[in-house]
Amino acid sequence: MNAPQVSRLTQTFETHAIDNTMFGHREHVQVAYDLLLKYDFIDAAAVYAKGIRALAENAGAPDKFNLTITYAFMSLIAERLARTPAESFDRFVSDNPDVMRKTVLEQWYSQDRLHSTMARGIFLLPSAA
Repeated sequence: MNAPQVSRLTQTFETHAIDNTMFGHREHVQVAYDLLLKYDFIDAAAVYAKGIRALAENAGAPDKFNLTITYAFMSLIAERLARTPAESFDRFVSDNPDVMRKTVLEQWYSQDRLHSTMARGIFLLPSAA
């Protein structure tokens, strides 16, 4: 079986050659989507987290990397793909418009927990209600 084609954006991301000023939320979601099609979850999450961390470091802002946000978004996208596979990224976004909101994780996490120092370094589970 051939590996799925990934976007040029994701190819550039994987080589750590991406311009962080051109890497907004939509690009984050697209790369996560592509990596989940290319790799199993464990490998996709590792490639994604390492790439996002490298982006923050290359931008001179290593404190902007947040492991909880990174893994939570990756998990959300993976779950949506498992439930309803999409034939393209655009279709995935059309079927899951909430993933395009940066605040989507706030239905599971408080602002304080999600943006805490601890959340930057380790993956935190959502708070118990």
